[in-house]
Amino acid sequence: MRTFGLIGHPLSHSFSKQYFNNKFKEDGLVDVSFELFDIENISAINSIISNKSVNGFAVTIPYKQQIIPYLHSYNDVVAQTNACNCVKVIDGKLIGFNTDVTGFKQSLTKDLKPFHTKALVLGNGGAAAAIKFVLHKLGIEFKTVSRRKDTADFTYESLDEDIILSHKLIINTTPLGTFPNTENCSDIPYQYLTKEHYLFDLVYNPSLTTFMNKGIQQNAFAKNGYEMLVIQAEENWKIWNG
Repeated sequence: MRTFGLIGHPLSHSFSKQYFNNKFKEDGLVDVSFELFDIENISAINSIISNKSVNGFAVTIPYKQQIIPYLHSYNDVVAQTNACNCVKVIDGKLIGFNTDVTGFKQSLTKDLKPFHTKALVLGNGGAAAAIKFVLHKLGIEFKTVSRRKDTADFTYESLDEDIILSHKLIINTTPLGTFPNTENCSDIPYQYLTKEHYLFDLVYNPSLTTFMNKGIQQNAFAKNGYEMLVIQAEENWKIWNG
């Protein structure tokens, strides 16, 4: 039996187990399983790897950066983003990849317009690293927004009408609004959004987040992270079996 899984905390909102179980059933795979490894400290990764049937795992909040010291090797994208969301296990060695980059790029670009030339990235953690990497590759200028002034270009309190109007792509990389705390959202001045704004929320559960809904009320276009997640999940599967 080959085992794959997801590490993170908490994982009550995750779609991964159901997604991969459905995939295994559709593909007629009976020698594989997918497990959720909800760990409160990254050091618990050692006990997971001691199970020699584990062939690979995905990594989610809050461990996309914390996993790196445990990797034996990783590709250039991990090196450049300092974030890893996919690990392949070979003979007990952990090899790191970042498939968030592929998932985000493919999902984002489907709906980009010529006027989406400047972006605000809400949050500055491991998930944001892949997003900023993609924006740089696409030639889209971006500024980060955080609660702390020393870790970002703007704080939420400093956002004003001029900043919102000049940044028509806004990406939420924080877990705010994730089930079960669905009423939460990043505190930006939504009243300045327009029909030219594109709100991309990495949260996918619920499918319509408060962040997205506030944008839609201002006639902005909004998209959740489900498609991105499906793309990166399929990329993970290719890596684990490649």
